[in-house]
Amino acid sequence: MFTESCCPAWLPRRVNTGAWLSHYTVDELEILIRQQQIVLPICSFATPPEQVERLGALVLPPLYAEALDDDLKSAILSRISACFPYLEGSRRRGQASTKIDIIEFSPPLPQGPIRRPRILAFSVDPAVEQHGPHLPLATDRIQSYAVLARLAEEVAGLVLAPPVDYGHLTWGLARGLSIDVPPTLLSRYVARYAAALAAYYRPDALYVVDVHGSPVHRRAIEEGLAASGVPRWKFRWLHQPLVEFAADRGDQHAGGVETAVIEAIEPDLLDTRWWPSRIAELAAGEMTFDLALRLQNNLSDFVGYAESNPWNGIVGRILNYRDVQGRSLLERMFDVARHDVRELIALC
Repeated sequence: MFTESCCPAWLPRRVNTGAWLSHYTVDELEILIRQQQIVLPICSFATPPEQVERLGALVLPPLYAEALDDDLKSAILSRISACFPYLEGSRRRGQASTKIDIIEFSPPLPQGPIRRPRILAFSVDPAVEQHGPHLPLATDRIQSYAVLARLAEEVAGLVLAPPVDYGHLTWGLARGLSIDVPPTLLSRYVARYAAALAAYYRPDALYVVDVHGSPVHRRAIEEGLAASGVPRWKFRWLHQPLVEFAADRGDQHAGGVETAVIEAIEPDLLDTRWWPSRIAELAAGEMTFDLALRLQNNLSDFVGYAESNPWNGIVGRILNYRDVQGRSLLERMFDVARHDVRELIALC
């Protein structure tokens, strides 16, 4: 699906490989985190990702120094520590010995003139969010950049920027190996990141997308973009044209729709130990959307449920996969994104 020219180094070609922690499934990570040190980089958006991934065997998505002041950095680091690998206060957290090693890069040397893009595009998706036993943590970001990479091939002057890989979530915290950044922190981080990108690249406009379904998360992104001072931007929830196939069928998270879309992007991103031969087993361990809605109002109850029941992390209907076409769903996402970019270009 991704071509060499438009596939950034921080996107996976195969599940459960490489240094980036977000490219693994929860099952695989639960084994690896007992054996490997976890590294959290703080770098510049101009730092080559190949340089970052050499830091260790398991590297969390970076935080960007240009988007952090001391207070914001301290608050986000504290929140990451409270969430990963398991939520503070949970039984799994008490049994885990995983430590996170924070490594800050020196500012990069000044570069020559940067070619000014017409549209600078990036996603804001939680890339450390469990997506069941068969999909990588970065499932949301992978979908966003499948769309953005194709746009970069089709639209002259559209350039991809690194993603913001942290955001607001609830369901993943109960299962573990997920990181939540509360809305107020996310808005501040997005505002500073967008402003820094705009100052560095001087694009005519920003195009920002996400796949993550939380309305609170999306509202925080829009508030951050509005506060950034960037004059032209557009934000899009890329699953908006998929509502009739996903939310309307109670298939919200890591179920049939997301599985079909990831398979259409790159079949090697599904763990073959689970998919497709154990689809019935995945269905037996999923949670209904209605139950997730009830549990999310009390996170301690949600964690208790996750630790005392054989829930596999899926919220939805994996068997919905049989009633959807992944490529058709992707085309719907592409179509709405193309329309957005045309509107942005018309305004520039």
